[in-house]
Amino acid sequence: MTNFRVVTVTLNPALDMTGGIAELKAGAVNLIQSSNLNPGGKGINVAKVLAELGAEVTVTGFLGDENQVPFKHLFEQKNIHDAFIRVAGASRTNVKLVEEPGRVTDLNFPGIAVSEDAVQKLERVLHTLAETHDVFVIAGSLPSGISTEKLTSWITVLREQGKKVFFDSSNAALAAGLKASPWLVKPNDEELSHWAGRHLSKESELLETGNTLGQTGINNVVISRGSEGVLWLKDGVWFASKPPKIKVVSTVGAGDTLVAGMCWAQLNQWDRETSLSFATALSALAVTQVNVGVEDITQVEAFQRQVTVKLIKND
Repeated sequence: MTNFRVVTVTLNPALDMTGGIAELKAGAVNLIQSSNLNPGGKGINVAKVLAELGAEVTVTGFLGDENQVPFKHLFEQKNIHDAFIRVAGASRTNVKLVEEPGRVTDLNFPGIAVSEDAVQKLERVLHTLAETHDVFVIAGSLPSGISTEKLTSWITVLREQGKKVFFDSSNAALAAGLKASPWLVKPNDEELSHWAGRHLSKESELLETGNTLGQTGINNVVISRGSEGVLWLKDGVWFASKPPKIKVVSTVGAGDTLVAGMCWAQLNQWDRETSLSFATALSALAVTQVNVGVEDITQVEAFQRQVTVKLIKND
C-alpha cells in the first residue's frame, strides 16, 4: 500500500487576515467589504489541502505561543499531527487585500524571532520524523534566527537520507534552497525571474532557466504561471498544462495548493499527465474561493476534465 504520510515544515507561520475590497486606494481610508482570519503560512496551507485530500499529515516548524489557539484548532479539526516547536511571542499576522478583479496586495510582516535552542529542538524533531516519513514539504519564508545556510543544510540532510523534499519559497530563501537540490521546486514566473536576475516573460525563457535548475540535480522543476498554466520538467522532458477559464476571486494560496496537488499525485504514483492535470485543476479551484482548501473533490474533477496537458519539445 502506498505511504500517504507527509511532513510539512512552516518556519514562519502566520494568521492570514484577508479582506475583500472593491478597489484599493493608496493614502485613503478603504472600507473592507468582507473579511476572515485563518491560520496560514505556505506549509500549513499545503498541509490543510493534503489532509482534506486524505493524506496523513504532520506539521512542524516554529509557532508563537501567544496566539497558537487558531492553529491548534485547525490541526484538531483536520486531524493533522502537531509537531510544531513553540517559541516565545506571537506568530505574525499577514494582511491580504483582495480587489474585485482578483488582484491581491500582500502586507507580510517579519514574524517571530527563533532562538538557537528552538532551532536545535526542530532539528531533533526532523531527525525523528525522518525515521518514519519519506516526503517532506518545506515552504515559506524564514523567520529571524534562521539563516539561509541553515535552510540549505536541512534540505541537504533530508535529501542525503533519500527523502523527497518539495520546496517552495522566494527571494534569498529560494536561492538557498535551490543550492541543496531538493526533489521538487515550485517557483512562479516572478520568483524565478528574481532568482535569475532578469525578467522572464516568454515561455522559452522560462524553459531555458528551468533547464538550468534541472541540470543542478533537481528532479522536478515546476513553474507556475497563473492563468497561463504550469510548466513541469522531469527527466529532461517538459510538460505544460493550461487551466480552464474561470472567474478569479482570490489568488491567495493557489501556489500552495499546486504544491499540495503535485505532492498528492506523487503519493498516488500517478502518471505525468494525470498528475499535472490534477494539480492544475486543484490550483484552479483555489482561485475561485477566498479560503484555502478542498471542500468538494467533484469540483476538482470537473476542472481536471477541462485542463489541457501537452508535451513540449526540449531544445
